[in-house]
Amino acid sequence: MNLCLDEGFVVYTRHFKEELASDGLTTEDALAVCHSGVIYMAPEKDIKTGDWKYMIEGYTADHDNVALVFTLKSERKAVFITAFKRSHG
Repeated sequence: MNLCLDEGFVVYTRHFKEELASDGLTTEDALAVCHSGVIYMAPEKDIKTGDWKYMIEGYTADHDNVALVFTLKSERKAVFITAFKRSHG
């Protein structure tokens, strides 16, 4: 992920942007989560696409706990699928 952010590129799907907006979040919030977050679980294979899906969880500058789901299309290209706020506790 860091290589995609630093030297490659990321793609935000329409669904991802809609989910961010519905939670009052921005792509800047998503990038903050990417830079400071942690992947706690092993990736899951998407049965429709065959892609491996990862979930990274972290905090925005406003201390919102957010999870982002993404796939790696190559070592320099990440595609963000969905996002959601996590509950505290």
